[in-house]
Amino acid sequence: MADKQKAGAFDIRVVIAALIGVYGLVLTILGIIADPAEVAKADGLNINLWGGIGMLVFAALFVLWSRLRPIVVPADPDKTPAD
Repeated sequence: MADKQKAGAFDIRVVIAALIGVYGLVLTILGIIADPAEVAKADGLNINLWGGIGMLVFAALFVLWSRLRPIVVPADPDKTPAD
């Protein structure tokens, strides 16, 4: 196992989680400070708040997935694995 390492921050799942997490945080903050008149336009449903929370949960699941099932890459890309 010495010739393998984890992808870490270069894992695309971490990048996707970070982007969705930032958008989710912004939407959650906008939902918390939403004007009641805007919420009333959406039939009383605070769409920004619920959408932001959903995005934060999605981002957390992506991070959890990348931690539980990391992508393992060879330490030396020139070597081919021997079967």
